[in-house]
Amino acid sequence: MCGICGEVRFGDRSADVGALTRMTSAMAARGPDGWGLVARERIGLGHRRLCIIDLTEHAQQPMVDAQLGLSIAFNGAIYNYRELRERLQHKGYTFFSNGDTEVILKAYAEWGERCVEQLYGMFAFAIWERDSGRVFLARDRLGIKPLYLAPIEKGLRFSSSLPALLAGGGIDTAIDPIGLHHYMTLHAVVPAPRTVLRGVKKLEPGTTLTIDADGSQRSRRYWDVSFETPASERNTSPAEWQERSLAGLRRAVERRMVADVPVGVLLSGGFDSSLIVALLAERGGSPIETFSIGFEAVGDQEGDEFYYSDLVAEHYGTRHHKLFIGSDQTLPNLPGCIAAMSEPMVSHDVIGFYLLSQEVRKHVKVVQSGQGADEIFAGYRWYPPLLADPNPDSVAAYKSWFFDRTHAQYGEAVAATFAREDYT
Repeated sequence: MCGICGEVRFGDRSADVGALTRMTSAMAARGPDGWGLVARERIGLGHRRLCIIDLTEHAQQPMVDAQLGLSIAFNGAIYNYRELRERLQHKGYTFFSNGDTEVILKAYAEWGERCVEQLYGMFAFAIWERDSGRVFLARDRLGIKPLYLAPIEKGLRFSSSLPALLAGGGIDTAIDPIGLHHYMTLHAVVPAPRTVLRGVKKLEPGTTLTIDADGSQRSRRYWDVSFETPASERNTSPAEWQERSLAGLRRAVERRMVADVPVGVLLSGGFDSSLIVALLAERGGSPIETFSIGFEAVGDQEGDEFYYSDLVAEHYGTRHHKLFIGSDQTLPNLPGCIAAMSEPMVSHDVIGFYLLSQEVRKHVKVVQSGQGADEIFAGYRWYPPLLADPNPDSVAAYKSWFFDRTHAQYGEAVAATFAREDYT
């Protein structure tokens, strides 16, 4: 992952290069391979780079195309960038790099704000038009890549991480009572556009934000998920759904192999990550780098699943790495784990992911994992009782099985100043 940040001033005041430098420095862990700043009068962009696609200096960011009068700071990966590049070349565009960043620039020059509809991937980016002074922000369809926004005096700052915005200074850090209510109710998640801080918001998934030179802003939702079953799919058989699901998984895994560096897998030994290893092995090529983590047993509860991950690794001939974490390592690493979070997270596995990532980066820069499968295939504990509920589509049923606590219980857990309305 990379990190982006920027500042847009709405008056005659110049962008604060000092604040941009602090914000960029605060994201060093997101991009250890390089950094850069571009500032001109009232607009500035910053970038931290993790080299994944086009490892040369030609892909350094922020990227400036003087001929088009466009500059970009981009975090993410565009899986269909080669196809888009070919289409744009047929339209007469020339390229000075071989990566996906420049493809976004040319796509914006060709299609404007609708360029996002051409992109398959995960992304958050900012494009600055030199001649008009307009700034265009965009976030991918599912919000995989973060983009935080913070108003400042006669201006706006944005960044890939909330702590980076705080490093810039001048941000209202008071707790947002609505964000806190969501956080304490929805499994430590604060849905966009809010955060737990009053002075910081998030650009919503599948949304773009255009900021004109006079400070006027307009957002556009270019994509949204549909929960309705299309008429054409209502008679689809279970066998056909299985075929389509497998084809979709194959396509998803294949797309995420678009990189100029090796790609590994976080292998827990569970169904989801084992399936990814199987699909990668199916496509052939070099042995897959796989990584597993284990902890000490507690009573009769095993602390690792090495037995299962070993079976998968042996079956598919992966180059397997196992990391065992003793209790003496857990507590000393908690401060670093917490500091790495953009927003507070409450999960028993966050320290495991943090320490495993430190081991993984010694071998590869990119990994695939089974994260997200429980959302798609209803693997969480609340799905079976919700499905069995007489009114599974009702808000009341959802609250009963999904919410962490009732509003009354929330009121007992927080200070009286926050125990107000049932915002969630």
